[in-house]
Amino acid sequence: MASPEVAAALEQAGKSQPVDIAEYQAILSNITSLSSPDHIAADLTAFADVVLTGELGIVGSRTLVTDLIAALRALDNHDHWIQIGQHVSRAIPTTPLSSSLTEQDAALHELVATAHEANEDYLDAAKLLAAIPLETSQRRVPDAEKAAIWIRIVRNYLEVDDSTAAETYLNKLKNVMHEVADAELNLHFRLSAARIQDSNRQFLQAAKSYHDISFSPAIAEDERLHTLGMAIKCAILAPAGPMRSRGLGQLYKDERAAGLEEHGILEKMFFDRLLSTAEVDKFAQDLAPHQLAKTSDGSTVLAKAVVEHNLLSASRLYSNIGFDELGLLLGLSGDKAEDTTAKMIEQGRLAGSIDQIDRIIWFEGGEASGEKGSGRAEVPVGKEMRRWDGNVQALAEDVERLTDALQVEFPEFVAAQIAV
Repeated sequence: MASPEVAAALEQAGKSQPVDIAEYQAILSNITSLSSPDHIAADLTAFADVVLTGELGIVGSRTLVTDLIAALRALDNHDHWIQIGQHVSRAIPTTPLSSSLTEQDAALHELVATAHEANEDYLDAAKLLAAIPLETSQRRVPDAEKAAIWIRIVRNYLEVDDSTAAETYLNKLKNVMHEVADAELNLHFRLSAARIQDSNRQFLQAAKSYHDISFSPAIAEDERLHTLGMAIKCAILAPAGPMRSRGLGQLYKDERAAGLEEHGILEKMFFDRLLSTAEVDKFAQDLAPHQLAKTSDGSTVLAKAVVEHNLLSASRLYSNIGFDELGLLLGLSGDKAEDTTAKMIEQGRLAGSIDQIDRIIWFEGGEASGEKGSGRAEVPVGKEMRRWDGNVQALAEDVERLTDALQVEFPEFVAAQIAV
């Protein structure tokens, strides 16, 4: 209930004939002196109810609602923003002037969403911003304003790890960002896209996106280094193979990486060195929850990435190794080690073959192509067999060259002694 002073002032203003908008504006401008901190919310709510009756006309009501929003901002009280803003937003659709107050309703939604963001109620903020009509015939909204709202929605959904909802609005952004010249909005768009790729475990793409953003002069130096660190983390979590090796190479060659905590594990991965449990545990301490989430086979994203990396490292050290011995090296059972190896070979991320009878894995050496099915060897012991074939071919070619030379120098001897 409104305080007696404000109630009396509103009643007196309503008696004026014709209605004088200036009297209501005077009440609003003096609201802090007429009211008390305990009654300010109730008094502003009562003021809004009078304004939204429709008796003040379209222009008057629109002006006073705009002034009310300005008064709320001046209060700088997030609880009041939420309480009064939500009350007015719910009341606007019930008034006959609702179609004339679309701009004011949108401003109220933004104001209340800002209060929710300040209170870290990101899901409520996202839902309020999503309720703002941006693509209707009643309200023409510039692309830059649409982009600003949608980016806020994306960022709020990402704060609550809802990458699916965030991606929906990111896809809307893709249709308008080419028309937006604002450098800050474009930076937030690129960063949001990288975060969504990261959340969706598209780590190679996320690493590249983060790395590109880390060169942006629009952000401070410490933020650029933080983004570079995110790029390194994503590259380390990516599936082992030629694509990841190229990504690790680009990051390792970045001179700034040497000063980051992630540089040690980046260097070992780039040079295909085996990772110890202690190094992995230390690295895991700075990862986000989704980067430590469990995969379909029960292992974590990090554990899977480390197993695949160590398997790739083992292929650089051994020509062949038994299932059980490889499992011991990777911290897996022999059968699990075979299964992991088979998947990497099938996906073209590891060159080799598997002898299931003798339970031996043969590594081909070199870099796999990355194309599905390209890692499989043509014969059970491909590397050794091809080496033997190469030696036989080289010997045959040497004999042929010697025969040709003898025929040139001693044709009569060749004709008598050698059947050509």
